Amino acid sequence: MVLIHETEKPHETTYITISRDEYDSMKSTLEILADKELMESIRRGEEDIKAGRTTPLNDFIKELED
Repeated sequence: MVLIHETEKPHETTYITISRDEYDSMKSTLEILADKELMESIRRGEEDIKAGRTTPLNDFIKELED
């Protein structure tokens, strides 16, 4: 849920109210975006997916079990 208070008066504060869940989600997203190593890992993973360097989940699970 997002509540926005807007005003037409210049220099008057506008505020936004969001749910705790939305706030926590946004905070987590910002933490991830700020982590350079994690973002690089995500980029490499996306490149692997595009290049077809993946293993089907069932095959991966079977490898772990062997």
